[in-house]
Amino acid sequence: MFYYSTVGDIVTTHGALETDEYQMPCVCVRFERPNHNNGFDFAEGKIPHYSFQKTYGFSEDELFRLREYMRNNAFLIWEFAQKGGGENA
Repeated sequence: MFYYSTVGDIVTTHGALETDEYQMPCVCVRFERPNHNNGFDFAEGKIPHYSFQKTYGFSEDELFRLREYMRNNAFLIWEFAQKGGGENA
């Protein structure tokens, strides 16, 4: 995973460009934050589906906001994923 951003205590990372089960291009996006149990809350989603496949610790309201963040940043994340991460873009 490649680093994308930190907003508050939530770190956003993304993978490289890949194909989904329907052979359509997509990018995996992961949101992570430390929790009070010495672990992490996380949400794993995909662009352009803007849906989460795995989540733990985030409320439905927080997931809605993360989905909007993913949608609003999709262009940049997609560009970085095509080039091998933000450090290489």
